[in-house]
Amino acid sequence: MMNLKTYGYTEIEAIPEGLLPGRVMELRRERFTVMTERGEVTAVLKGAFYHSVETHVDFPCVGDFVLLHFNESGDSLIVTVLPRHSKFSRADYSGHAVGYAKTIREQVVATNFDYVFILTSLNWDFNITRIMRYLTQARQSGGQPVIILTKSDLVEDYNLTLAEVTQSISDVPVHAICSHNGQGLNELDPYLMPGKTVVFLGMSGVGKSSLLNALIEQEVMKVQAIREVDSRGRHTTTHRQLFMLPSGTMVIDTPGMRELGLFDAGEGIRASFTDVEDWFPQCRFADCRHQSEPGCAVLAALADGSLPRERWEHYVAQQHEQKYVQDKTSYLIDKRARNKTIAMSSKQTKKNGGWKK
Repeated sequence: MMNLKTYGYTEIEAIPEGLLPGRVMELRRERFTVMTERGEVTAVLKGAFYHSVETHVDFPCVGDFVLLHFNESGDSLIVTVLPRHSKFSRADYSGHAVGYAKTIREQVVATNFDYVFILTSLNWDFNITRIMRYLTQARQSGGQPVIILTKSDLVEDYNLTLAEVTQSISDVPVHAICSHNGQGLNELDPYLMPGKTVVFLGMSGVGKSSLLNALIEQEVMKVQAIREVDSRGRHTTTHRQLFMLPSGTMVIDTPGMRELGLFDAGEGIRASFTDVEDWFPQCRFADCRHQSEPGCAVLAALADGSLPRERWEHYVAQQHEQKYVQDKTSYLIDKRARNKTIAMSSKQTKKNGGWKK
């Protein structure tokens, strides 16, 4: 029998008779690979599952703990998803450009993790603004963010970039590593503890697969070369998957993201920009928009350099994106609420004796 606790499972409620807990390791199309006490099984969603969930967000994701009907001679049936203690999401524009999306949906990337490794390479494609966007969504997720600067062997002195990151983001651990020669990998040991789960996030070509191979001490993921022209990578990971390291740590590897759309990131923005919002109570007016109002503490701080202008611009950009996403998702939220009200009304009518003519 497999001890599911080694995969991070903690029994938070009694398991109904006939059901078996498990953790989703991989998803390919509509088939799930789930680790259970009876070993690894292939599972699909029970038919009733499709009718019981309100949104696509409620479907199982890699990292989820689920309950299933075990079938030793075929596909097991996933009945329900257990509560998540962390969740990393992104905005899904359904293939549309940002300005043309009619509705924006939440796409869950990974769940039930302890650390979020935000990977970015130390080559020409390094971008501090992109790191800050990942950081905002990571803080929203419930996991602890850690910034990993990869490919330290490609630059003569990575300490300059390291200093730039730590100066802009002072409250998050930052590590410079090279997966090929092992430089800096020992700095990651405090996070790689038995029973803990780490999710790897970053653009294509930043070295997620190389780092996974180095930590797992074998080549489990194919690695592709980046383009010399722009230092951009090609997609190596094509689907999300959970791996067990020799240390007993679990890693969720994710496909590279060209762009990370912030989703429901209000708390994450506040956590990332506390130094900015600390100025707000000092404004003369409680409803100050920080544009041209007299007695605005933000404008005064920008004028004397107490608040770096670049820092303020990052904050404003993320707040604008957050408002845009909220406006686009409100339609779906209102529609679900209306449908739920209609369904409850229909059930109550039937309970009271059916429709009246």
